[in-house]
Amino acid sequence: MQDKDNIIDVEDVKEIDVTEEKKENQVEEKKKEDDGYEKYCFICRRPESVAGKMIELPNHINVCSDCMQKSFDAMNSGEIDLNRLMNMPGVQVFNMADFENMIPKQQKVKQKKPKDKKTEPVLDIKKMPAPHKIKASLDEYVVGQEYAKKAISVAVYNHYKRVATDTMDDIEIEKSNMLMIGPTGCGKTYLVKTLARLLDVPLAITDATSLTEAGYIGDDIESVVSKLLAAADNDVERAEQGIIFIDEIDKIAKKKNSSQRDVSGESVQQGMLKLLEGSDVEVPVGANSKNAMVPLTTVNTKNILFICGGAFPDLEDIIKERLNKQASVGFQADLKDKYDKEKNILEKVTVEDLRKFGMIPEFIGRLPIIFTLQGLDEEKLVKILKEPKNAILKQYQKLLALDEVKLEFEEDALLAIARKAMKKDTGARGLRSIIEEFMLDIMYEIPKDDNIGQVTITKAYIEGTGGPLISMRGQALLGENK
Repeated sequence: MQDKDNIIDVEDVKEIDVTEEKKENQVEEKKKEDDGYEKYCFICRRPESVAGKMIELPNHINVCSDCMQKSFDAMNSGEIDLNRLMNMPGVQVFNMADFENMIPKQQKVKQKKPKDKKTEPVLDIKKMPAPHKIKASLDEYVVGQEYAKKAISVAVYNHYKRVATDTMDDIEIEKSNMLMIGPTGCGKTYLVKTLARLLDVPLAITDATSLTEAGYIGDDIESVVSKLLAAADNDVERAEQGIIFIDEIDKIAKKKNSSQRDVSGESVQQGMLKLLEGSDVEVPVGANSKNAMVPLTTVNTKNILFICGGAFPDLEDIIKERLNKQASVGFQADLKDKYDKEKNILEKVTVEDLRKFGMIPEFIGRLPIIFTLQGLDEEKLVKILKEPKNAILKQYQKLLALDEVKLEFEEDALLAIARKAMKKDTGARGLRSIIEEFMLDIMYEIPKDDNIGQVTITKAYIEGTGGPLISMRGQALLGENK
């Protein structure tokens, strides 16, 4: 009987050892999970790099020394008897274990590498492609817009050359922030997305229409930097070398004849000056706005490339007015309607025109590189449909190829699609919706019949006067033998 008791005791010991081992493993796993991320004060939400050394409490809770001291002071000077409070009915005692996972992973910031240690730069100047190589890569995805692709390639190359070398000695190289002007659907956003993918740098795209002055309903100006930080997986060093694209920048122009405070116009322009120039900005982590429960971190915008884009719908009239004034002076004056039929009138834009539109001089001054994109005609829309690496037609051909069906488009059908897109006046954006409409029934019916071998989209089908040509498997081969 004694031997049995001894055996039981040994087994109990083994179970205890296993339990303790599990606990140790859990602690180790937790430590590994936290490695590489900054510690945050549970009370004030400041990171260790700002608040100083943290005091570690049970269940992985960290409190900075300032908050700890304030807590002690409040307890010592307070008139509340904590012992009496504990015995009061309805009063719940907090379990520290409940606070263990209060900060989600998307709100944790990766630790910055110590400056004294020699680390490899995020961008290597030797691996940075030359402007002509950047443009060649853009040519594979973007149709037309030759000048814009050349301008953006040079600007990006110069910017990242400045970042990689970090030569801030006697000659300080200014940032190559850009302003793109072009009609809706001409490829502004697509150009920036392609560029960021080619360079493998984090990219944040935001809409200027949602931005307002701090304290008003809408997104704060710093939220654009917060989006970039999220795109960089909360790695501050990588985010500090990323690209921010602000679309619809023309929507924050100064409001004319407005008696109310311009919180979404001039105020936003004023607030963005420090971001464009380069400064330390305190941004929320894992959220778009600051609040008490969101950790904050500091991001330096000195090396962040800002690209702004907008349609500037009334800018053409301002340019025409200026040019007509210049042309109508003197004995050899031109006709007033000389520039009315000019297609690429936006190419003649000046800083003065942008000021008249409603952009403040300080804002324009921080966007030194200004270039325009041309509107798309039928010919370019057809090229967009079939030529780029990831052209819309190629995407649908691949989808049908998975069902072992060949998809073809007649040239006249492509022209008909382009004409429909021109009527919509939404540029290349309209192409996808038009093709989606006509391909819906085809994509629905094809999986039903395994005998279908080829589908040809015709002009008559696009114009609604006929249907697509459908060939069964083996028909093409029989035709070839004849």
